[in-house]
Amino acid sequence: MSQPLIWTFFYGSFINFDVLKQSGFVPDRFEVARLSGFDIQIAPLANLIRSNEHSVYGIVVPATHEDLRRLYSQDWVGTYLPEPELVQTTDGKWRPALCYIAPAVEPAPASDEYIDRIVGPARKYGFPDWYIARMESFRPRPT
Repeated sequence: MSQPLIWTFFYGSFINFDVLKQSGFVPDRFEVARLSGFDIQIAPLANLIRSNEHSVYGIVVPATHEDLRRLYSQDWVGTYLPEPELVQTTDGKWRPALCYIAPAVEPAPASDEYIDRIVGPARKYGFPDWYIARMESFRPRPT
């Protein structure tokens, strides 16, 4: 019996299919989408914070509960909890999706490698330039 598919919104390094493949998850389709009412923070991993002034870009993919368990139980990921959200795809469709958000984060600088894992796919997917600049702003500052 096959498991049901749940649309899930990814906004951090999970927008990178190479990162997803490391846990054995290869979505057969995806859509670029935007989540309003949140801002992205990368310190050291991507997370969302509520904001009436911002929106976050990512991809929405169908996944099974087992796919999501494997992704979010990796040692490097930390604790992210699912929340139901409503995202809008680039073609204007509204889609309910799970979105995983960390309830608490121990702030630390992001690494260039981590930012690269997000910015590369973001450019490929056609995320807006202002949003890519926002993600680039989390790169570590030279000392």
